[in-house]
Amino acid sequence: MPTADQPFTLESRSIEALPLVNHLLDRLRLGDLLTQHVPAGDRRHRLAPATALGVLVRNLLLARVPLYSQPAWAARAVPALLGLLPAEVARLTDDQVGRALDRLFDADRATLLTQVVVRAVRAFGVDLAQLHNDSTTVTLTGEYRQARGRTLRGQRALAIGHGHNKDHRPDLKQLLFVLTVSADGAVPIHYRACDGNTEDSTTHVRTWEVLRALTGRPNFLYVADSKLCTQETLRYLDARQGRFITVLPRTRGEEAFFRDWLQTHTPAWQKVVQRRNPRRQSSPPDVWKAVESPIPSQEGYRIVWVWSSLKAAQDEQARAARIEKAGLALEEFRARLRGPRCRYTRRGAVADAAAQLVEDAGAARWIGLEVREQAAPIFRQEHRGRPGRATRYLRRQRLRFDVEWSATVATIEYDARCDGIFPLITNDRDLALAEILTAYKYQPRLEKRHEQLKSVYAVAPVLLKNEGRIEALLFLYFIVLLVQALLEREVRRAMTARGLTSLPLYPEDRDCLAPSAHGIFQVFAGLQHHRLRRQDTLIQTFSPELTPLQRQILDLLGISPREFTDAALS
Repeated sequence: MPTADQPFTLESRSIEALPLVNHLLDRLRLGDLLTQHVPAGDRRHRLAPATALGVLVRNLLLARVPLYSQPAWAARAVPALLGLLPAEVARLTDDQVGRALDRLFDADRATLLTQVVVRAVRAFGVDLAQLHNDSTTVTLTGEYRQARGRTLRGQRALAIGHGHNKDHRPDLKQLLFVLTVSADGAVPIHYRACDGNTEDSTTHVRTWEVLRALTGRPNFLYVADSKLCTQETLRYLDARQGRFITVLPRTRGEEAFFRDWLQTHTPAWQKVVQRRNPRRQSSPPDVWKAVESPIPSQEGYRIVWVWSSLKAAQDEQARAARIEKAGLALEEFRARLRGPRCRYTRRGAVADAAAQLVEDAGAARWIGLEVREQAAPIFRQEHRGRPGRATRYLRRQRLRFDVEWSATVATIEYDARCDGIFPLITNDRDLALAEILTAYKYQPRLEKRHEQLKSVYAVAPVLLKNEGRIEALLFLYFIVLLVQALLEREVRRAMTARGLTSLPLYPEDRDCLAPSAHGIFQVFAGLQHHRLRRQDTLIQTFSPELTPLQRQILDLLGISPREFTDAALS
């Protein structure tokens, strides 16, 4: 038994999924690349900037605490797993992390990004034959009055401003985050942070040029949303042997032509995809059909029309819901018009109010309105005061309004024939209809990366005032997306190779068909390493005991359990 002057102490340190994350970072050689591109600047850096940035990347992946909480989080972990020496833990302060972000902003981030991506492509064998591009907004809270594209230490910083906010917060300022991923696991291979008021359509040419240099060839398949479909951009790519697939916007004349043509013709649809949704086993399978437009685009590119059974049902339900919402709003409005407190005295005001209700419901295309008026008698006292037997009343007339509405059957029937269809445009003459659709249907995997950036990794709100540091932080968020994508890709590919259809990652050990990085990290949550000491003497160490599921995940990643536990002992 220990004596009073020689007590035992138990030192517990968090391991979590840090050895797993380090396994991926080591394959990327991220630490070496950061050390090469982000050296220490002066004596104010009590901790090497590359080391502080490495800790921040690990934190964003696993904990996502604010910068001022980094020291407390790091103090609970095994220092070596964060790339820290025991003496360096105390040097990790929010000031040091902020200075490290300053150094990253000053660095040649374009070259650093290229080297990281090239390393990822080579180390993990990522296929770059098909690339997907899309943008999202990073919404910020605060005025950021100085963030107008000013120069910081000889380098132009981003301008934080208002723009078309994709989070539906036009009241807040923003930055634009443009991301490109591969069709091989949705692995991020390029990003750009742009000024908040940047128009999406202006980003594609520069992005495509970077991708051409990265892949070493121009004929990779470039897939993007309708913002890509401008004459200047499409002709630029086509003239340089680029291949693209995008959505034809509703503003194009070819789109209106086909919808009109569809009213009197039956296209020769070809069934190209049919699948059963695993979440709706009792429902009919989802079917996609395609047909090439009888006319090409005005630039001479192929237009392929796609019909989706799922989208057709959604279009019909959405239209009915909007019409119903407008009808309910109009009936409530009619009741107010008939009420004693109605204040509408002009026909035009009634028409405008009714039209606004229909517009707000999104049903203006399918609702017809007609305002009717009628003179109604009203009686008022001849003089003010309490009425009595001798009170005389004067008869006057007041205009009463009513709104008659009806669904425009012709328009509804017109749109019903177009339910479920959308047009794709491509300059590739060799792709079959099924290949074009399959390529475009991968686009939601990129949108999922944006969703993870905002929800799982909580990119906003950004608790930084300096736009240079914000720009550097977005670079690290790209690294985070890259690491999590590589982790998911490695696990899922290993599952396929071994014939595994799922892993029990959900509560109650329910099966997960497509394991996410967040779900995998949660399996290792709470894992700790313990050391028993008598004063300064180490008595015994307690390595973590891994569960069968943890061992299975490590096996899928090619990490031995001993390698995992030994990393915690270093």
